[in-house]
Amino acid sequence: KAADEAIRQAGIDRTDINAIAFTRGPGLPGSLHVGTSFSKGLALALDIPLVDVNHLHGHVLAHFIQETPDAAVPEFPYLCLLISGGNSQIIRVNAPDDMEILGHTIDDASGEAFDKCAKSMGLPYPGGPVIDALAQQGDPDRFKFAKPHIAGYDYSFSGLKTSFLYTLRDQLRLNPNFIEECKSDLAASLQRTIIDILMDKFGKAIKDTGIRTIAIGGGVSANSGMRTAVQRYADRHQLRAFIPKRLYTTDNAAMIAVAGYFKYRRNEFCEITAPPFARVVI
Repeated sequence: KAADEAIRQAGIDRTDINAIAFTRGPGLPGSLHVGTSFSKGLALALDIPLVDVNHLHGHVLAHFIQETPDAAVPEFPYLCLLISGGNSQIIRVNAPDDMEILGHTIDDASGEAFDKCAKSMGLPYPGGPVIDALAQQGDPDRFKFAKPHIAGYDYSFSGLKTSFLYTLRDQLRLNPNFIEECKSDLAASLQRTIIDILMDKFGKAIKDTGIRTIAIGGGVSANSGMRTAVQRYADRHQLRAFIPKRLYTTDNAAMIAVAGYFKYRRNEFCEITAPPFARVVI
């Protein structure tokens, strides 16, 4: 039904489709197997080639989704900060098929830090959007949490999570209503700390490479504080910033389609027997 609706909204016929792009990985095995099986079946039925897409490449190339023909797209090379529940990476994008990881998380990802800290406050999953909403009414300077000191461009968020949990533990001993009374300030302070950690390394990579075009992608790029921080940094340093519409920050078919389009142009097709994969680096 989803595929039929997409074809209907595009105003085309199945015979107009030249190839099928699909997420081969990484991701949850069950979801990948369902998507891969459907894509293979449709490609066989239409007698057209398959294009396998790395899920992470889709997030990085989401900025090439053009809702209008004259929509701006990044110029190469650009630096992309890929931030989600499973990934925190600084990537130099030289071309659609040439990406270099400059830094990555050595433990937890930024989105995971949002979600796990939110869970410790008794907030629903996913915690990132809830923290973002609460932070709008909070004081980001009220609480101080640990920031890691990692060499190079790599990230670490395990120390921040521990610091946050210890703060809750110690304050709850003094006041059982601490979380409820300070919920917005905790959210704002947590969000500020995560953004500071992300921007510190991203800023270092920008300065060291001298690249003048930057971008963010992945689920955490929907965070309002993160979007503001990136745009302000770009304005302050006279950089060109690409911040995706929130529609294209979480997993979506459009980003897979545009990543598949670049591979299609290079005649990079996938064997019908190729299995999905759950884990891989970009």
